[in-house]
Order: sequence, then C-alpha cells, then structure tokens
Amino acid sequence: MAAPKVAVVGAGVIGLSTALCITEACPSCSVTVLSDRFSPNTTSDVAAGMLIPHTYPGTPIHVQKQWFKETFTYLFAISNSAEAPEAGIHLVSGWQVFKNPPKEEIPFWSDVVLGFRPMSEAELQKFPRHRFGQAFTTLKCDCPSYLLWLEKRLKATGVQMHTRKVEDLWDLHSEYNVVVNCAGIGAHQLVGDQELFPIRGQVLKVHAPWVKNFIRDGDGLTYVYPGIQRVTLGGTREKDIWSLSPDPGTTKDIFDRCCSLEPSLQKAQDITVKVGLRPSRPSVRLQREDFSQGGLKLAVVHNYGHGAGGFSVHRGTAKEAARLVGECIAALQGSSSRAKL
Repeated sequence: MAAPKVAVVGAGVIGLSTALCITEACPSCSVTVLSDRFSPNTTSDVAAGMLIPHTYPGTPIHVQKQWFKETFTYLFAISNSAEAPEAGIHLVSGWQVFKNPPKEEIPFWSDVVLGFRPMSEAELQKFPRHRFGQAFTTLKCDCPSYLLWLEKRLKATGVQMHTRKVEDLWDLHSEYNVVVNCAGIGAHQLVGDQELFPIRGQVLKVHAPWVKNFIRDGDGLTYVYPGIQRVTLGGTREKDIWSLSPDPGTTKDIFDRCCSLEPSLQKAQDITVKVGLRPSRPSVRLQREDFSQGGLKLAVVHNYGHGAGGFSVHRGTAKEAARLVGECIAALQGSSSRAKL
C-alpha cells in the first residue's frame, strides 16, 4: 500500500508529542495534525509544566511509572543540550510540604526524579505550618516554548498542520488510514466520552525572578513553580466547571495562599491570569478502536484524558500511542496484501 496517512486530532502537548513519536516510529507515514486551536491558545499553554506525577486510579502504578520515566528521560536529555533554552526545559529544585505526613512517604516516582529525600528540620523551619516534607530536583517545561519547539520539530520532518475543527472522526475516513484522537477535553463531544470531565484550573503568571525553588503543598492545590521567564502560582481544581473566565476572587485567594508559602511573592509584579480545563477521567484513554460504517472501516487510536498530569507522562503515552498506530498500519498492510491474493 502507499505511504499510510495518519491524522492526529489535537495540538496540545499530547497531540504534538504523539505526532512526533509516530514520525519516529513510522518514518514512511504521512502525518497531519488537525486542530481548531494551536499554541498559544491550547489548554497545554496554561499548564505549569512541572514533572510531578498525578496518580490515575484506573491505571496500574507500574504503567504510570513507565510513562513518567520515559518522559523524564526524554526531557532530561533536552535539558542537557543546546536545545534547552528554545524548548523551555530546565531543572528546578524545591520542596513538597505537608501539614501531616502522607500515607506514602516515598511516592512511586521518587527514584525517577533526582536526589529525592525527606526534608531536614532546618528546611522545614521555612514552612512553620507544615510538619513533613520531601526535597528533590525535577524538570519544568515552559509550556508555550515547548509547544512551539515541538511544532518546529514536526515541520522539519514534513508533518502538515492544518487549522480545522473536526466534528466527527468518521469524517476523516476518506482522507486518512489511521486517526489518532488527542482532543483532550474536546473528546467529551467528539466521541461522547461520559467518563471525561473538566477540572478547571486557574493560575497566575508573575514576574518574581528571585524565586528559584519550587514549593508545592502536598495536596497539590497551592504551588509556586519558577520558570525561565515567569513564576506560575496556583491553583484550583474545580470539577465539572466549564468556564474559561478568570475569577477575581480566585485570583486573590491563589495569591494569598502562595504568599503564605513564599512571603517574598508579595513583591511580585506583572500578574497575568490564565484558565484551562484539564481533561480528566479515572484513567488515560490509550487504546485502539475500529470504526465501521456501511462496510467501510477506520482505524482509530485514542490518547486523551491526562487530567492534571499530562506534562509528566506526555512522552510515555505518546510512545505507546505511536506503537498502537504501528499495529493499525501493520493490520491494514496485512489486509491489503491478502486482498491482492
């Protein structure tokens, strides 16, 4: 058969990474990214981009750890290269602090990040309201930079990018052999996934160049994440709220909470507010599905539903999605060679 044509629907970090992994795993494929929104207007542009895994109750821990490890390894290599400034990836050290010790004092990902250890008494004195903490070094992506870097990599390998709102995956069956659904929260409407729901996140981006270490409250709700240009202050987790309008009361609440962790933030300047809808479900949907209508078939691979943890596992899930695309293409090539017989 001719070069297989693959469409990736969605241009956030999951869609772009999946497209890149498909080009690496299947160089003979013709890959096109279709999305109604590209950076800087995606949910991924709002994300803090810290590699601290979120736990998916419906996904085995060893699978989540593998996804995180592959992602960390990939980004760590970029952080140690000349590409690091353009890709917006850097190492950052800091603390995760708890008012009470967590059930798991050593999380499943502790041996993937660098230098994981319990905080010392001296370090904890910086956080008088917290009784336990973990210190480690991890990676942070400045998301808009990273998305543009991914787009540049894709264009260099000949991937086409088109602004197009896909209303129904079946509409693509006459143009493409395989369709990959990386629509994020858009999959709620696109494939009618009732398990998928938004968790609204509001964050502040501030100018506070003196803040060098990350601080994350153990519940994951309040955090201070320094980037290359700006510091991200968060946040909120509002389930089933679809509004993208910033809420001034929430902005004040986030700022006050972050200042209680890092009082010097009172002097932060140039505050901008961002809102995104995290595509959440009990587990990432990462699977093959065959659509069929009137004797015609379309191979579909789903890769969405990463919730608050997309950046932490994006490369690992993209590699798995690319492997599933390879299976689809092998099946198509097998059926086309059988048809010739």
